[in-house]
Amino acid sequence: MTRSSMSVNILGVQTIATVAASCPPLLQEPLGRSDAEKLAGALRAIADPARLRLLSLIQAQPGNEACVCHLTEPLGLSQPTVSHHLKVLLQAGLVEREQRGSWAYFRVREEPLAALRELLA
Repeated sequence: MTRSSMSVNILGVQTIATVAASCPPLLQEPLGRSDAEKLAGALRAIADPARLRLLSLIQAQPGNEACVCHLTEPLGLSQPTVSHHLKVLLQAGLVEREQRGSWAYFRVREEPLAALRELLA
C-alpha cells in the first residue's frame, strides 16, 4: 500500500501568524486573490493528518513538549518523516524548537493558532 502525502514547499510557507495578521477575517469581507493564496499556503502546513496529530501529541506530553523520539511510535512514522513534518510546522511558526544536547524538543506555539481561530471566525 502506497501512502500519499501532500507536498508542502517549506521555503515558501509564511508563518500563520503573519498571514493571519495581514488578511481580513473571512466572514467580515470578501477575501482578495492574493490574501486567499497566502492563507491557503499557510494552511497547507496544518492540512496534513500527521502534522495535526503532531500538534496534539506534543501538547499532550508532560510539560507540553516532546522530542522526535516521543513522537515516532504514536504516529507510526519513521524519525526522518516526523522530523520533516516538524520542520514544516516550525517554518509555519506553529511550534518552537529548543536544542538540549543532541535532542531537539518541540513545543506548540498557541499564539498562531489563536490568530488562525480569529481569522476563521
